[in-house]
Amino acid sequence: MASASMFDFKAFPKIDLHRHMEGSLRLETLREIAAQYTIPLPPGEDLARLVQVQADDPRTMANFLAKFQVLRHFYQSPEIIRRLAYEVIADAALDGLCYVEVMFNPVAHNRMRGYPLDEVMDWVIESAMQASRDYNIGCRLIATINRHESPDLGAEVAELAADRRLKGIAAVNLAGNEQDFPAAPFKQIFDEAHARGLAVSIHAGEWNGAANVREAVLDLQAERISHGVRVLEDPEVVAIARQRQILFEVCLSSNLQSGVSPSLQQHPLRGMLEAGLNVSLNTDDPGIEDATLSDEYRMAHDNLGLPLATLANMTLSAARAAFLPPAEKEHLLSLVTQRLAHYQA
Repeated sequence: MASASMFDFKAFPKIDLHRHMEGSLRLETLREIAAQYTIPLPPGEDLARLVQVQADDPRTMANFLAKFQVLRHFYQSPEIIRRLAYEVIADAALDGLCYVEVMFNPVAHNRMRGYPLDEVMDWVIESAMQASRDYNIGCRLIATINRHESPDLGAEVAELAADRRLKGIAAVNLAGNEQDFPAAPFKQIFDEAHARGLAVSIHAGEWNGAANVREAVLDLQAERISHGVRVLEDPEVVAIARQRQILFEVCLSSNLQSGVSPSLQQHPLRGMLEAGLNVSLNTDDPGIEDATLSDEYRMAHDNLGLPLATLANMTLSAARAAFLPPAEKEHLLSLVTQRLAHYQA
């Protein structure tokens, strides 16, 4: 096993299926925007403290989600939205990823200036696909709907996403505060999105229990679960997820910083693998967490003791669960299988 000082995880083949655009912004870019525009920030407050989780921050959902409320103020022009979308894909490539799926919430991007949602979505798609070509990294986008926003608004986002299914949007996702806002009002939206050919992933089992995972899989037709680390609380839900080979998008740094897991050693990842669940490693919000996917892999290897062969298998699981057409998925799987052969020996 390679030591922490010797192994270069940036060179390890990686796939990220759970990365929010809004939580992946470069701090230096945000500083530039803040200098050019009148961003309503507390006077004298360091920007990093407002948009990144700090060592002395409370490990709570409220603190973690508060960073997004600050970040919403930075979508000040079409050019900025395009730039931010481009940089998120570029940063994934620079971290050695083979493929990335980026979630974005067009409502978050249009709030400051009232841009039409369809235009916002097109700006993000065009820039992300351009970065994908420029950096030779596979990419798809996932339109997110927030639980705390109205189902009517969610339906509009889902319909616009379905219209752009062949342009780069592959799926829709339900995100946000699952403690206080139920998923049931959005069921019809996801049924219709699924019928129109979009894949479905749902944030569940992060801040609430395994019942939310059951609901996401059985009622909302989720093919993947964003987080889902509390699935182990109910053996019956574990059995459902295992039988259906539902992929769980696990995000270590996020779970620690938001208080989902009290410590890395207590994180459910190892238990999920031992239960035979289908799991991948992801970033969630690398800008807020100040962490890359290479950092996530290093934590899993160095701190949780997962061997490189296990990390390789998790990358292969991510490839199999990618929201891609069959031919493109087969190409991605072949690519990562070839690159990972050395680590599985």
